[in-house]
Amino acid sequence: MKAQQSRTLRALYRRRVDRNQFISPGLARALTETSQAIGRRVGLLIDRQGEVDKVVVGDAHRVFLPDLGARRAGAARFRGVRLILTSLRPEGLTEDDLTDLALLQLDAVSTIRVLPDGLPGEIEYATLLPPAAQEVEEGSEKLWRIERVPSVHRFDDDWSALITDLEAQFARAPQLQRVEGQERAILVAVATKDVHKARRGLRELGRLADTAGLQVADRVLQRRRKVDGRTVLGQGKLQELVIRSMHLGVEVLVFDRELAPSQLRNIAQTTDLKVLDRTQLILDIFAQHAKTREGKLQVELAQLRYRMPRLAIMPTAMSRLTGGIGGRGPGETKLEINRRRAQERVTRLERQLQQLSRNRTTRRQRRDRSGIPVASIVGYTNAGKSTLLNRMTRSEVVAEDQLFATLDPTTRRMRFPEQREIVLTDTVGFIEDLPKTLVAAFRSTLEELEEADLLLHVLDASDPDVAHHRESVQRVLADLGLEHRPQLLIWNKADAADPGVLRDLLDEHGGIAVSAATGEGLDGLVDHVERRLFRQAAEHARAELKQAQGA
Repeated sequence: MKAQQSRTLRALYRRRVDRNQFISPGLARALTETSQAIGRRVGLLIDRQGEVDKVVVGDAHRVFLPDLGARRAGAARFRGVRLILTSLRPEGLTEDDLTDLALLQLDAVSTIRVLPDGLPGEIEYATLLPPAAQEVEEGSEKLWRIERVPSVHRFDDDWSALITDLEAQFARAPQLQRVEGQERAILVAVATKDVHKARRGLRELGRLADTAGLQVADRVLQRRRKVDGRTVLGQGKLQELVIRSMHLGVEVLVFDRELAPSQLRNIAQTTDLKVLDRTQLILDIFAQHAKTREGKLQVELAQLRYRMPRLAIMPTAMSRLTGGIGGRGPGETKLEINRRRAQERVTRLERQLQQLSRNRTTRRQRRDRSGIPVASIVGYTNAGKSTLLNRMTRSEVVAEDQLFATLDPTTRRMRFPEQREIVLTDTVGFIEDLPKTLVAAFRSTLEELEEADLLLHVLDASDPDVAHHRESVQRVLADLGLEHRPQLLIWNKADAADPGVLRDLLDEHGGIAVSAATGEGLDGLVDHVERRLFRQAAEHARAELKQAQGA
């Protein structure tokens, strides 16, 4: 009996179909009769020339496919074979069949219903759909199209032309246009309560990814009652994400939250993709932009503090980071060191930064003795702080339309009439939920703010999220104990802001509207800063004199 079944299956290898046919009536009948005879699902992998490449046999419910080897080059190219399966039950294509279609990039997957007499019945087939240009929320975009044909004799489409046209649609899809030298990524966010905040975070994550050099292929937002402790998304949704990654030719998943070491390991093992979280992405940007010795030491310290709890998962999850986004910078050569040596390195870095901090303190004390007032520019990243510094002091500090373009603190002297001058400093930009490792590493730099007589809080008035950005900066200042420091709100990019919105912001919060790019409003800002700083200095001097006289 087994020998007869084996001969029947081998006979399927000798069959072929016309290259323009999906399947011939004769081959379909041979396939269904074989399946009914052995009581199992039987499948054929047929190439585009119409040759039977493989015959696979499963049980009554599913078929396990063999290793099909490497796929064809390019995310827009299919594997070049279609999978045709028999179905002994009326359910048609199963979830497993559709998963195979996406993960293996098959031309198509189909089922042929086996009728009671062994003849072929209804055909159901699925092909992948080109990615749509939209944000995907809770699986709102379909990855495949399913068609039904009542009989094999009614399958009239020219299969060769159909699959060629479909592959051409994939080649034209903007999401699949690869930028040379950039890794492709999907951004992932989970909303448990505030969906608007999750969407805002996803938009900001996109800007971070762009600054880091990632090519964003898609964004995925899932709503959940609570975050899954093991994999954030849950196994089912994570499997869908794997399918989507294959669909788009993606190598990197970026999560808009800081992942616990166990979550990082579990997601990496499940997806077999490079996995980054928000903190890693920011650290990578800092590593790219740090130019001075102190900046590089601060970034390396932050990297080591982040990675030390994750050293145990390096053989799996973090090994994928070497040489790419999330794994470069001053600290990349320390990825393989053990926990003890990492701690020793952290101690050395802290000592070196403490010495640099003492040197900066000495310079500040020398500056204080000179009696020159100090104004420090603070604000959300990319609000235009460095551009404003350049305008006010006629400097050429690096100012780019990127997040965290400037890391190292910059100090410039600014002269006023009557031979008066102030010291103007520019610090690292803030961001919502700034990672604690970064705050700790850059604390010595942020000490400059403690000596400021006035904080110039720069805000991007044209950004729809400017209110949230203001709150984020205020939280960081509060964490640093600077919430009561004298502060002037500067609404930058006034030329690009909506006039009504700008007027409402000024009415509600006060401050001054300027455009650092065009110079609009700068004269008024300079006059205001001069009056405020030197008035404060005069009041301070009078108070000291009064105190001395009383003594």
